[in-house]
Amino acid sequence: MSRRAPPPPAQQSLRPPAPAEPLAARMRPRTLDEYVGQDHIIGPGRLLRRAIEADQLTSLIFYGPPGTGKTTLARVIAGSTKARFSALNAVLAGVKDIRDAVTDAQQLRDSHGKRTILFVDEVHRFNKAQQDALLPWVENGTVVLVGATTENPYFEVNKALVSRSRIFQLRPLTADDLRRVLDQAIADRERGYGDRHVVLAPDAVDHLVEVANGDARAVLNALELAVETTPPDADGRVQITLAVAEESIQRRAVLYDKEGDAHFDTISAFIKSVRGSDPDAALYWLARMVYAGEDPRFIFRRLIILASEDIGLADPQAVSIVMACARSFDRIGMPEGRYPLAQATLYLASTAKSNSTMAFFDALDAVARERADDVPNHLKDGNRDKEGFGHGEGYLYPHAYRDHWVAQQYLPDELKGRVFWQPSDQGWEGQVGPRVARQREAQLAAMLEADQSDPFARSRGEQLTTGPQDKRLERWLQRTASQAGERLAQLREAVIEAADLARHHVVLDLDAGAGLLTWEALRQVPEGGVWAWCPRADQAAALSGLAERLPELQRPRVVGGDLATLRERADAVRFDRIVGRDLLVRAEDPEAVVQASLALLAQDGRIALVEGLARRTQRLYALLGDRLGQQLLRVWSRAEEAVWADPADPLLAWTPQALQALLQDAGLTVATREVLTHHRLHVSAPVLERWLADRPGSWLSRLKAHVPATEADAIAHEVRRLEGRTVRWQGESVVLVAERS
Repeated sequence: MSRRAPPPPAQQSLRPPAPAEPLAARMRPRTLDEYVGQDHIIGPGRLLRRAIEADQLTSLIFYGPPGTGKTTLARVIAGSTKARFSALNAVLAGVKDIRDAVTDAQQLRDSHGKRTILFVDEVHRFNKAQQDALLPWVENGTVVLVGATTENPYFEVNKALVSRSRIFQLRPLTADDLRRVLDQAIADRERGYGDRHVVLAPDAVDHLVEVANGDARAVLNALELAVETTPPDADGRVQITLAVAEESIQRRAVLYDKEGDAHFDTISAFIKSVRGSDPDAALYWLARMVYAGEDPRFIFRRLIILASEDIGLADPQAVSIVMACARSFDRIGMPEGRYPLAQATLYLASTAKSNSTMAFFDALDAVARERADDVPNHLKDGNRDKEGFGHGEGYLYPHAYRDHWVAQQYLPDELKGRVFWQPSDQGWEGQVGPRVARQREAQLAAMLEADQSDPFARSRGEQLTTGPQDKRLERWLQRTASQAGERLAQLREAVIEAADLARHHVVLDLDAGAGLLTWEALRQVPEGGVWAWCPRADQAAALSGLAERLPELQRPRVVGGDLATLRERADAVRFDRIVGRDLLVRAEDPEAVVQASLALLAQDGRIALVEGLARRTQRLYALLGDRLGQQLLRVWSRAEEAVWADPADPLLAWTPQALQALLQDAGLTVATREVLTHHRLHVSAPVLERWLADRPGSWLSRLKAHVPATEADAIAHEVRRLEGRTVRWQGESVVLVAERS
C-alpha cells in the first residue's frame, strides 16, 4: 500500500513555496568574522575594522570589480552599527529619494540623537544633480555615506564627495579566499550544503577557483549548479568531478557544422596554397571559386585575415596592398574586379611569410588560463588619481632616454619575463628582430636585478585606500615626529623608506622606545594601524600618554611587557610591516626576537630594521688628529681601533654580515644597505665626564687596556680640549630588509 502525504490543513495556503534564494545570496557573510578576503582593509588591526567594531564610521567609498564583496561589506556594517542603516540604489533613486533619506536622518538625529548611515550602491550612477543634492548632508554629518562602485571614483564620482570620504579599493579574491568560500558553503548546514554529503574533487576545486577569477559570486553559482544537477550516488554522496565543474562554470563553445562541402573545402585549399607560397595553386583555387559564383567580398575578407595571420610583420605592407585591392574592387565591381582579386592573391602568395602574430593567441590563452593580475601601478593612468591611489608613480618616460627606450616592467607581476612574440628571420621581422632581442634581454636583466639584488629599488605598490587629510592630526604628528635629533631623523627616514609603507598597512614598531618610528609610521598608514611594543614599562607609559592626545581610532596600540605579552595581545593580527631600530644589537636574545617577529609577520610581509654598528662609530683621535704629535697620534689611533674591535664585547661583534646571517638562518631573504650618518655634537662637560669617567665601561677605561698610564693621561688631556666645541660626529648603521624566502 503506497503512502501519500496528508492533505494540507484548511488554513494552509495552497500556493507553491517561494523559490529559495540562490546560494550566493544565502552565503553572504553576516559578521566580520565570516567575511572572506580584503584583509588589506578589513583584516585585524586595520582602521576600517576598528571603526566598524567601535561604531565610529566616517564616509566611505568601496571601489572594486563585481563579486569582491562591496555590497556584502555594507551589509556587515549594517549588522554591526547602532546607527540607522538606510540604503539607496543609484540606478533607481532620484533627488526626491535622497531628500527623503536626508529628512528621515535629520528627524532621527534631532529626536533621538542617532546617526544615519546611508548606503548608496552603484554610487557612480548618480548624476551631478543627485551628487550635489547629497553633498551638503555628507559634509555637515547628517548622513554618513557608504558608497559602492565598480568604477574608479576619481573619474566617476563628484570630487567633493571623494575628498570627504575614505576610499577603499577591493581586489578580486585570491585563490585561497575562494577555497575558503567553497569550504564555508559546503560546511554550513543552515545556509549551504552542510546537510548533504558533497564531495568536491581537488581538480574540480582548482578549476572552479581558476575560472571564477576572483569572483565569489561566480564560484558559488557554479557550485550551486553543480550540486543541484548532480544526483547522489548509492552512498548518498554528491560527487563533483572536474567534468561536472567544467560544465557548471564554463560557457560551452558555440558549435558549427564541420562536415566538409564545396564551399569550405575550396576556400581551405585556396588559403593553404597562398600560405604555402604556391601562386599557381592559389590562382587555380581562386578561379574555381569565382567560376562557381563565390562572393568576391568573402574571398577578400579571408585574404585580409591571411595578410596578418600568415604574412604579418614579415611584410607589413601586405595588409595595405590587400585593403587597396579590396577598395578597388568595391569601386569597379565585376568583371574587372577580378584583376585586383588576382593581384592580391599573387602578392600574398609570393611575399615573405611569418605567423609571429599568432603570439597574440598565446597571450589570449594566458589571459584565459591564468588569474587576471592587476595592471602594474606605474602603468596606470595617474591623471586624476595619482595623489589618491598613487597611480602612475615610478613610470619612466621612454622619450626622456637615449634611443627613446628604457628598461622597465610592462607586464603584470605574475607574467613578468614572459615572452609571447618571437620575430622570424623573414623580411622586415628579420631586420628588427635583433634589436627587439637586445632590448628584451636588457629588460629581463633589469627586472631580475631589481627583484633579487636591490629590494630598496622596488617601485611602490598601488595605494588601496585613501581619504581626506586631517590637518590637525598631521600637524600634531609632524611636531611629535620631528623632535628626533638630526642623526635619528636620518635613521628614521632610512628605515621607513626601506619598509615601503602603504596607506592600508598594519605596522609593528618593535622596541619602540620614545616612538621615533611609531609616529612616522602612523602618518603614513592612515587607513591601516600601528602597534608599538615597549619592553620597558616607563617607555610604554610615556608613549601611551602621548598617544592619548589623538582620536581613539587614530592612536597607536601601545603594548608593554615581554615578547610573550606582545604575541598574546596581538592575537590574530598579522603585520604587513615590522620596523625597528637597534632591535637586534641591543637584544639579550636576538634569535628569540627574530622568531617572534616571524610569528607576527604576514605571509607577504616585510621586516625593515636599522641597526647601529658600534664598532664603526666616530673615533675621537680623528677629531684632534691635526693637533697631535705623530707619536701620540700613532699610539692613540692604534689603541682606539683596538677598543672598537674588541671581540669580547658582544655589542662590537655585530657586523652587517652577522646581522644578515642571523635573519637568513631564520629562513628569510635579506638585503642590506649601509648608511652613514652625520650630526653636530656639542661637547659639553657632561659628555666629557661620560667619556673620561674612571669607571668600567667608559671610553677612557677601555682605552687604558691598550696604552700605558702616562700616555692615557696625555690622551685624556687632549680630549678635554674639545669641551665647548661643536664637532661633526659620524656614525654608521645598516638597514636590513627581510622577507620570507
